[in-house]
Amino acid sequence: MEKLFFSATILPDKDHPDPRRVAVNGREAWALLNLVEAGVTGCTPITTPGPRWSHYIWLLRGDGFKVETIHEDHAGPFAGSHARYLLHDVVTLEGGNLASWRPAGVRYPTTPAQAAA
Repeated sequence: MEKLFFSATILPDKDHPDPRRVAVNGREAWALLNLVEAGVTGCTPITTPGPRWSHYIWLLRGDGFKVETIHEDHAGPFAGSHARYLLHDVVTLEGGNLASWRPAGVRYPTTPAQAAA
């Protein structure tokens, strides 16, 4: 499968009165797609495995996305902590090869129940 790429539009908020359009590709696009679909639940490297989440978040922040990192403890044989990443922008995704990655369309959850589904 071809590397994921699309355009993201960050909708206006109190800090930025105009929409901002950003081209994203590769793992950065994959991370953004997962953050958008996760909604208020956010993503962790445990629930959404990816090799370098912290780097993808760094790239997204460099592009102007507001992503919060919450540190959470976890138990088990390899107890420790992990990060949960939450996207705080309202974002729309379009174009590129997004349709081949999500043939049924991108899901935009608006409530915790939808994000958990």
